[in-house]
Amino acid sequence: MIKPELGIIDYLIIIAVLLTTLFLGLRYAKNQSTTQSYFAARGRVPAWAIGMSLLATLISSVTFLGYPGEGFSSNWILLVQGLMVPVVLMGTIWFIVPLFRKVIGLSTYEYFEKRFGLFARYYSSIAFVLRQFSGMGTVFFLLAVALNSMTGGNMYFIIVLVGAIIIAVNLLGGMEAVIWLDVFQGFMLFASGILCLVVLIFSIKGGVPEILKVASANGRAGFGPYDIDFKRLTFIVMAINGMFYAIQKYGTDQTVVQRYLTAKTDKAAIRASLLGISLTVPVWMLFMFIGTCLFVYYQQNALPAGLNPNAIFPHFIMTELPTGVIGFILSAMVSAAICSLSADLNSLAAVGIEDYYKKLFPGKSDKSYLDASKWMIFVSGAIAITIGGIYINIGNEGILGIIFTLYAIFSGGIVGIFLLGLFSARANRQGINIAIVVCICFTAYAFLTSTPIGTGTNKTVLLDLGKFNFTHNKLMLGVYSHLVVIFVGYIASLFFPKPVLDRNLLYSGWREGRREEREQDKQLANS
Repeated sequence: MIKPELGIIDYLIIIAVLLTTLFLGLRYAKNQSTTQSYFAARGRVPAWAIGMSLLATLISSVTFLGYPGEGFSSNWILLVQGLMVPVVLMGTIWFIVPLFRKVIGLSTYEYFEKRFGLFARYYSSIAFVLRQFSGMGTVFFLLAVALNSMTGGNMYFIIVLVGAIIIAVNLLGGMEAVIWLDVFQGFMLFASGILCLVVLIFSIKGGVPEILKVASANGRAGFGPYDIDFKRLTFIVMAINGMFYAIQKYGTDQTVVQRYLTAKTDKAAIRASLLGISLTVPVWMLFMFIGTCLFVYYQQNALPAGLNPNAIFPHFIMTELPTGVIGFILSAMVSAAICSLSADLNSLAAVGIEDYYKKLFPGKSDKSYLDASKWMIFVSGAIAITIGGIYINIGNEGILGIIFTLYAIFSGGIVGIFLLGLFSARANRQGINIAIVVCICFTAYAFLTSTPIGTGTNKTVLLDLGKFNFTHNKLMLGVYSHLVVIFVGYIASLFFPKPVLDRNLLYSGWREGRREEREQDKQLANS
């Protein structure tokens, strides 16, 4: 195992980064006088900073450790999901952003209520909460694994310490502090990743040609298998899953939609989204390629036996990089976790206030809601810390695959609801409610009758129905749940009256509005 050999310079760098994090919380504390400023900071943040914040929100310890670990132990197939993000969003971001900025106040799931009623709102927001807590626990866990292997520190203490810093930043500075912290972290992440990659390439005998040769010969290159098989993890499974993931993450996820609301104008929000999208995929590729390089490097050099793939990158950092550089990279790793978790925590509290607290206690003053928001920050942080501690006891085998699987399970047809809401004026509340119930039943069936995740070699189904078991890859569960909602929701809606809708809730309404704006512009130009 790695011996903790951090020098005084390393510790000074880490302390400086943590103090900078707390400073940003204090710096923007005076601006947090209303719930709107606390959660949205509308108009106070430039588009480029929002774009960097979107990048940092999606890049965390999962990227810093999970991607190198996956690149070390397998090929690039799990990157396919991320590669589908720009493919899908370049054609949809133009109307998704202005739609949300026009029809919701703070919570993404307000759109679901306006389109399909309260049941759709609470179903989608609960799914978001489950995804967030499972994801936050994973980030805490991965960070604890890395810092434990690098410093020998107690994993539970690491989680509590980092969690306390995250809670403090959110309590003090709100969304504005989170965004500027994301900007700081984004630059650190790029610099640390490129630095590690350069060191790796120059440390491998034969350089890039040798990396490509050895990786190809050992099944560490490419995105296969490429056969059409939905029972295994194949390219087609990841590609289809990635398309729905892109819509769900950028169209229905509070952490992302909340960024749209902070921009001054629709155009600024779109520019920020495009910047975030264009930067995210290269960062994912960078860290996946680091994992590939690590595999080649340790084909040429000795590696301690029994080292978990998620600890390979920290091992390389501690044993091959000089003092000072170790501190900088470790700081970037901690900062990545803090930024991602801070965004998650802020979004959880926003949903808690808008979707639940205000419904239970209407008519209170904004000051009361702001105080309640801060309590929700504290409670949500404590829950996420607890989940991270539970993950330590479960183990970390194949963590990236587990994350994607949990995301697919907790997606629960949300994209199906969103797509019907956008593109079908015929879909109505009754039809969607029926579809949600059917989707819940389908998801329960598929989960119970398929092989559990993360249980080692002795995997058994929870409910064995023989030939009627769900045998497709679990990532397809999320895809099928969306399709179930689309099909059942539309058919069931035909049995109920066509709804009377605000055109701003529909894609067709957005197109009509755009045509009217162009006509008005022409008239002004000709007058």
